Amino acid sequence: MLKKLAFTTALTFAAFTLQAQAQEPRRGGTIRFTAPYGASFVSNDSHVSNQIQDEIYGYALHGMLYKWDAKNGKPVLDIAESVQVSADGKTYTYKLRDNALFHNGRKLTSDDVIWSYTRIMDGAKNYPGARYVARIVGATEVQKGQAKEISGLKKIDDSSFSMTLTDKADPGYFLFQAQTAILPAKEAQQPGFFDKPVGLGPFKFVEHVPGSRMAFERWDKYYLAGKPYADKLVISPMGEAAARDVAFRNKEVDVSILGSTQYVAYKADPNLSKGILEVAEVFTRNMGMNPTFKPFSDKRVRQAINHAIDSDLIIKRLVRDKAYRAVSWLPLSSPAFDKDAKPYAFDPDKAKKLLVEAGYPDGFEFEWTATPNESWGVPIVEATIPMLAKVGIKVKVKPVETSALGGVVVGGDFQAYIWSNTSGPDTLTALKCFHSSTPRSSCNYTTFKNPAYDKLIDDASNEADPAKQLDLLKKANAFLQEEAPVWFFNYNKAVLAYQPWLHGLQPNSTELALQRYEELWVDTTSPAAK
Repeated sequence: MLKKLAFTTALTFAAFTLQAQAQEPRRGGTIRFTAPYGASFVSNDSHVSNQIQDEIYGYALHGMLYKWDAKNGKPVLDIAESVQVSADGKTYTYKLRDNALFHNGRKLTSDDVIWSYTRIMDGAKNYPGARYVARIVGATEVQKGQAKEISGLKKIDDSSFSMTLTDKADPGYFLFQAQTAILPAKEAQQPGFFDKPVGLGPFKFVEHVPGSRMAFERWDKYYLAGKPYADKLVISPMGEAAARDVAFRNKEVDVSILGSTQYVAYKADPNLSKGILEVAEVFTRNMGMNPTFKPFSDKRVRQAINHAIDSDLIIKRLVRDKAYRAVSWLPLSSPAFDKDAKPYAFDPDKAKKLLVEAGYPDGFEFEWTATPNESWGVPIVEATIPMLAKVGIKVKVKPVETSALGGVVVGGDFQAYIWSNTSGPDTLTALKCFHSSTPRSSCNYTTFKNPAYDKLIDDASNEADPAKQLDLLKKANAFLQEEAPVWFFNYNKAVLAYQPWLHGLQPNSTELALQRYEELWVDTTSPAAK
């Protein structure tokens, strides 16, 4: 399977390379993008939101320490021009780009980087990017209110600084998200800053019309000469797949993330099928269970739910095979994925037996929080209801808007939820989400706590030998499968439809909807070419 995925990705990228070679990038025009995971954006402050919806505009507005290189499947430097690594692999010394300018014309400094990371660790704010910055020595002390400065960040001069990590790791794997965007320190503390935010990205902010669009214009002083190519960028939130379908067919938008229904229809269409990009993403769709709701505190109940649901049937019939069956937390592309591991078998009798052993012979009832998302929302929950009913478990659906789900989960206001969560690209970072020291606000949404699991992760964090570390991570992933803090549903196969006039898309496995806008361009056949 892994070889097949790698081969498919290689062919996909080769096709895009040939397409790019056919024409030279063109300057001008407007790129019309969609944000498909909600009817609105959460905030103009990229540090606030844990939604991919807001990352979509963050890639236009902001610069991060690293950016994801989809071609080679690895992080590369963004706002820094060089980095040196210490012998023990824990201290990184960066030299910032001389030509990295904020949209107000001010030059980026080390103070901006240090202030931004320190802000993210404000324990009173529960910023989601804290899960990444916490890998820096002294960051958790700031989060707990025990220090005001991150001791692992040291300013050398205005254009260079050092970062010391708690364990040997490549920070590029966890410091490329817009949740860790570098803001202008002095300006960002001024009243009204986020009404018209300033960043380091390829496009500067023009306006945000809530529920309608976020508009940007080309930043002429972007550090990459000649980029971005487009003059304008408009990102429209469209949470409903049907709405995206209509807008795409009417040529009102340049891209559309396809739901399962549209996936089947577009593949069958002789014209639309020519503009489809498929990528196996590092996301795991799951049902998280809150252990404060008594039945879910028992591992046997959580296992019973995994056995009671026919996941393969739902993936085939409802998701239309636009997914891969989940085995545990880590996705297929992870080096710690065990290709020999088997998913939970659909076995209602075993589920009933486990419920009896757990003290629930007559089952129980729970409330399941879900969004309208057709791939991991209410439609999926509705498909599981009769399956769970057969083993005595009754479900009451609690619908919420997609943009509100993150707040509900982080606040712990749920018995169960269904969501699509990042499970890569860095294996250790993904598995640390289940470490007892990781707060719910970062990514331990089920507040999973197990000393044996913590030890595996701690040992892996301290292991210098890559092979031994990988073995520990495999064991940790297998441990999660046994403990079943979630219902392991599927790993996402992302599908993006694009218009023939749009060029430069990247097969981004970390999230296909996140694109490097400075690489995109439209040819003269675009309705928005001027």
